[in-house]
Amino acid sequence: MTTQQLLSPFRRAVNDYKMIQDGDKIAVGVSGGKDSLVLLTLLRHFQKYFDVKFDLLAVTIDMGFTDNAFAPVAEYCTQIGVEYDVVKTDIAEIVFDIRKETNPCSLCSKMRRGALNSEIVAKGFNKLALGHHLDDVVETFMLSLFYEGRLNTFQPTSYMSRSGVTLIRPMIYLAEKDISGLAKTMPVVKSSCPADKNTEREKMKQLLKDLSKHYPDLPQKFANAIMHPERYNLWDKVDNAN
Repeated sequence: MTTQQLLSPFRRAVNDYKMIQDGDKIAVGVSGGKDSLVLLTLLRHFQKYFDVKFDLLAVTIDMGFTDNAFAPVAEYCTQIGVEYDVVKTDIAEIVFDIRKETNPCSLCSKMRRGALNSEIVAKGFNKLALGHHLDDVVETFMLSLFYEGRLNTFQPTSYMSRSGVTLIRPMIYLAEKDISGLAKTMPVVKSSCPADKNTEREKMKQLLKDLSKHYPDLPQKFANAIMHPERYNLWDKVDNAN
């Protein structure tokens, strides 16, 4: 799909959950992966071509795996006209060398989110955009069901009272395969994390892929069950009349 094709469901998600208002200062968590780069690109187009005025900042938490790993991302941000900020940390050393975590993803995620929140609060930004997409919604739902026995997934918008920052996820209506198609034109940075592709989420992704061979469009059906207003949905759309 093209950028213009993805902008339609992107804009619909923004409108359905009132994610962006005039005067917002929105930081994008950019890992260098396909999802965050596509999110940044779509937000930049939304900023340029739609009648909502907001500031935009790209922020990368450098965990310390590889020197100058994000130089291509910095160049891309310059090309599209977005300010870019890299926060250097010792997260990789703490998680893998000092703590030697056997299940590193949880601690790593908390540390990266903490560093990201601290940076954007210091810069005066009130919203943080994350690159979660439709497949992430479904995988999170399945992980919650399998491991917690709960019907639950993340929300399109979430207010973090400790930092005063609101999380927004404008790509919840976009399928991963469509995001991957657009990302082929972008400087995606290959992950250096030792745990990459060896997580419970990755196992759930594979399970859904296997099930889809027998039950076509299964992830979309799960998504419809979660999102559709006339079914047992977990989300409530914001009433635009109020």
